[in-house]
Amino acid sequence: MELHLTSVTAKSITHQFPAAWFSRLRLDPLFALRALYVLLILNVALAATAVHGQSNKEILLEQARKSEKNGDYRAAERAYLQALTVSPGDLETLKRFGVLQQTELKFDESIRNFQQVLDHNPQYAEVNFFLGVSYFGQNDLVQAIRSFEQELATARPHPRCRYYLALTLQSAGRVDEAIAQLDRAVEENPKNLDALYQLARIHKNASLQAIEKLKAQDPDSFQLHALMGELHADEERYPEAIKEYEAALAKRPDATGIHYAVGVAYWAQHQMDAAKKEFTEALKESPNDAVTNLYLGDIAVHEEHFAEALKCLLVAQKGQPDIAQVHLLLGKSYHGLHQPEKAKEEFLTAIRLDPTAAQPHYLLAQIYRELQDQQSSASEFAEFERLSKLEKEKASKPNL
Repeated sequence: MELHLTSVTAKSITHQFPAAWFSRLRLDPLFALRALYVLLILNVALAATAVHGQSNKEILLEQARKSEKNGDYRAAERAYLQALTVSPGDLETLKRFGVLQQTELKFDESIRNFQQVLDHNPQYAEVNFFLGVSYFGQNDLVQAIRSFEQELATARPHPRCRYYLALTLQSAGRVDEAIAQLDRAVEENPKNLDALYQLARIHKNASLQAIEKLKAQDPDSFQLHALMGELHADEERYPEAIKEYEAALAKRPDATGIHYAVGVAYWAQHQMDAAKKEFTEALKESPNDAVTNLYLGDIAVHEEHFAEALKCLLVAQKGQPDIAQVHLLLGKSYHGLHQPEKAKEEFLTAIRLDPTAAQPHYLLAQIYRELQDQQSSASEFAEFERLSKLEKEKASKPNL
């Protein structure tokens, strides 16, 4: 009787039994069966030991996670150390242990653990990122940048990697590169509020630095007055904005765009006569500017100068045909000039361009009533009331 062994079993026997046994295997079939039985028991025992060790490791890692969540970092450390005793050199355990040490600001220890992982697998998931964060915590900017760049070269980099690379580049004085990384981060995730915040801070700081340099060069320069006027207008501090703009015009009377900016500041304060004067001056600089004509058309409608308003608003419509406000004002102008059919068409266009606005429905209801279409008038008035209610509800809710 001859015993046939699989290649796997034969290989296992080669490593575990002396060579003399093999001659006896062919001569003594009973001995061979006994040997194979012993071997199977041994393999089962080894497998059971491995499974037991793996099970213990998972239990310890779960304990570590719970301890971290509860803020008991010492207990978490003990659990990770025990897990490494059960499974020495386990890469995931080393990674998680390193993250814990990083949380505790033990950057040297975390770097050693992360480096052990990368020595075995240079692209192990997210470890280059965490290594970069530890280097950043040590203010080792060169190593941090290198680690973040290596993480970005992996198949699935950590979602926060580009943001942290930007912070590190900014700390290293490489501001343009930092802006480029933040722009990429926002492009990849438009809701990345941290990246947007950092971009705003960088640009704000750059603006403040530029203002200080302008003041140092000439505190009464046209450029500084114009810039300060813009800043005040952005903050809705219109009197201060007008003062700065007028100081800029005194320095450079032929500067384009300043009259328009002053006109907007007066218009925002409902000072229509002063606004009209400035917009008229602005129109001399650019007679076909759509927005300037829109402002002048709005003022003319407010003054019930409908023919004058129509002239300006038709220019505005040519330049900005998809602005609902243009068509709303055109409708009011045609209504004031007793052209209800044209007014109706403009109000319908305004509704199409802005379906949530309530006012066009109210004005359209008036037009239908004048046209003796009572059913359409009632329908538009009902829609006006519905949208008005929604607007009030929205206005009453706090901004979250």
